[in-house]
Amino acid sequence: MWVLGAWVLLSAAGAGSAQLLFSPTTFVERNICNESVLLPCIVTNLQANNKKVMYVKWKIQGKLFFSFDGTRQAVRDSMFSSAKLVSESDLSKGVASILLDKEEAILGNYSCEVTESNREGETTVELKNSTVVSCSDENTTPEEKYGSWFLPVESACIIVLLFLAIIFCWAQLSVIASKFETVFQKKISIIIACGIFTVVAVVGVILFVPDGYTRGSRAGLGLIVVPAVILMPIQCLLFGMVMDSLSKTAYALISLESVGYIIAVAGFALCVSACPVLHGSVVIAGLAIMAIGALLSLVYVCFVGSRIREHQPPRKAVEEPLNDAKGVMLERCVTKEKN
Repeated sequence: MWVLGAWVLLSAAGAGSAQLLFSPTTFVERNICNESVLLPCIVTNLQANNKKVMYVKWKIQGKLFFSFDGTRQAVRDSMFSSAKLVSESDLSKGVASILLDKEEAILGNYSCEVTESNREGETTVELKNSTVVSCSDENTTPEEKYGSWFLPVESACIIVLLFLAIIFCWAQLSVIASKFETVFQKKISIIIACGIFTVVAVVGVILFVPDGYTRGSRAGLGLIVVPAVILMPIQCLLFGMVMDSLSKTAYALISLESVGYIIAVAGFALCVSACPVLHGSVVIAGLAIMAIGALLSLVYVCFVGSRIREHQPPRKAVEEPLNDAKGVMLERCVTKEKN
């Protein structure tokens, strides 16, 4: 009887040795902060510890998309061109995990099949969306926390404040063009500068709006914030079209917009390196100061600038004395010729 029991135990041990065992992982969560997704697959009972006798296959919903033979190059499906082993050198240690770009990481069940000589095994891991990616506000719902780098309210504030600053700039140009006589070349240069900045801002918003912490969204935020520096020289030119020399108030308004720009750029530098975003309010504060400065400049151009213009003597009043003086000179010349 004991011989039969020993034979059963030996058979079980032999069967167990032919089966590769894995470190268990039931699911992996993907959130907006991921640039890539790691799908774990770790064998715990390798014997040969030699990648040349190993073969790895990854499948999604039963369809093969990545394979690696220790003696040949990896083979990838065209839809998963970014798939690669975390480390080929660690494959001999049992690490058959792979990395996928977030754009290619499809939600679903992935299976990892590993073969070592005549031993094999398979494990499954589910890739799903994370329900929470931000802890900045405990009252925020999971739907608001997932899917966007910034909260929707923050994104809306950034976009609205940017376009308010642009609108106030265009409004100043319209007021100046309608009320004051200015050099045509200056008008054209300001129109071109405002137009370029407006186009760049629109492109930035298009890149910034889509969900996720992507290179595009970060580039979009950069196009929203960094090129805003052009508003300062535009503001100087606008004031220069109204007055011969900039007043203290004009310098103060330009300085206010400059401070807002510095704050916005500092906020951008803090935000672009963090996900979930931690300093979105700094960007908003900087753009808000710039928008307020642009609004105050518009008011200054409309009222104070008009008063400066009103105190200048009318052209007719200047031309009449000149005409009288010319008449007197001509009359004296004629008198002298007669004499």
